[in-house]
Amino acid sequence: MKAKKIKFEKGSGNVFADLGLKDSDELFARAQIGYCVHQVVETKNLKQREIAAVLGIAQSDVSHLMNGHYSRFTTDKLLEFLKRLDRKVTIRIAPRQAGEPFQQISLAR
Repeated sequence: MKAKKIKFEKGSGNVFADLGLKDSDELFARAQIGYCVHQVVETKNLKQREIAAVLGIAQSDVSHLMNGHYSRFTTDKLLEFLKRLDRKVTIRIAPRQAGEPFQQISLAR
């Protein structure tokens, strides 16, 4: 039996744009910032009620955050979480190179 050839397409680096979603850049930025918050919280080994107290949110919202439901929070709120977690946020604006994603967020530990 002959193996089927699998069709694939190279992604743009923004899964939301690849899916054709409206406001894909905003969704992508929010997902990246939310993931940074998640990573910082994970390293602290806190219980959900402790996370809620640090971030100033309800325990049920902590559950959403830890399950990757970042769309439940505004970008500003996610940035506030990083501030409450004693993280410095730096925004750097530069010309985009051809083929480079529009937004790039990295977490320094």
